[in-house]
Formats: sequence, structure tokens, C-alpha cells
Amino acid sequence: MSLSADDVKKIAHLARLGIDEKDVAAYAHDLSGMLDLMVQMSELDTDAVEPMAHPLGQMQRLRDDTVIETNQRDKFQHIAPQVEAGLYLVPKVLD
Repeated sequence: MSLSADDVKKIAHLARLGIDEKDVAAYAHDLSGMLDLMVQMSELDTDAVEPMAHPLGQMQRLRDDTVIETNQRDKFQHIAPQVEAGLYLVPKVLD
């Protein structure tokens, strides 16, 4: 897929990017190359490829899920402007 200079200018306008006129041709060439790569990648058969969470197949070290702070809900609700049944009441924004 090949992008023209007008295409690049339109994309830059939509993205609110300022591009110098002298750089438009280079951007068109680079973006066209990226789109060509995407076309090549979409043609590959990936049905037998198993999804992975990490490119190196490593497990993520996770910390224990333990409570490290005390429950201060009553303290915070005591100073809240409006509370009902354990919930914070806020003004209605939408009708």
C-alpha cells in the first residue's frame, strides 16, 4: 500500500501534527513501508500459534495478596458530606 503526500498531510491534520513540507515525502515512504509490513503480517497463518503472556515464557513474580492498611471507612464516611447505608452520596450530574 502506498501513501501519497496528500494522504500524509490528511493524517497529520487529523492527528493534529505539524509536519514540514520537506519531510512529507519521507513520512509517506516510512508509513507506506509500515502498512506494507502489516499487509504481510495479516497474510500469515497464525492458527497454530498459541497466545503467550510474555515473549520469553517467564512467569511474573507476584507479591502476596495481603492487606497492609487498616480499614478507615468509618473515619472517612464520618467526614463525608452525605452518606447513606455505607455509600457516599453525590449530586446528580445527568438527567
